[in-house]
Amino acid sequence: MADQDPHHILPLPAFERPVKLLIAVAPFYRDIAEMLIAGARATIDRAGATHETIEVPGALELPPAIALAHRMSNFDGYVALGCVIRGETTHYETVCNDSSRGLLLLGLQGALIGNGILTVEAHEQAVVRADPQDGDKGGGAAAAALHLIALARKWGGETRGVGFRPGGGFQIAEGADRA
Repeated sequence: MADQDPHHILPLPAFERPVKLLIAVAPFYRDIAEMLIAGARATIDRAGATHETIEVPGALELPPAIALAHRMSNFDGYVALGCVIRGETTHYETVCNDSSRGLLLLGLQGALIGNGILTVEAHEQAVVRADPQDGDKGGGAAAAALHLIALARKWGGETRGVGFRPGGGFQIAEGADRA
């Protein structure tokens, strides 16, 4: 039992229409970034999707770059990749918290994002997590974005008439009218 992986990984979703993702990467640690990109691209390719890759200076620039793409382009989803390694100052906490919060806020506004920003204590930890043959956090972030795209497509066309009606009253989910 000790050598059994407790994690459950969902199978990649299948798509009837083409999917296009933006991989936004902060290559501050180039070796780690390259491994994350390789994992993300392999996962996206396995799903039959297409992708474009852009680079930004650091993890703090990932949310604004994705926000720009979400407003100004035609991507179905986004994969944020980067690595933050703890140093001797509190800058680590700022970068980890603010980049994560920025991506979360974008997600709550409808951007479909897989977060692959590694937050680690040492370079060696990052290597293990980024390696496409081992931790594959880049592939995991791409898979997360693909799953969100599948959910958005599943629910995107459905309306149930639930909520307030313009003429007054409302409709509840079970189908009973209330005035």
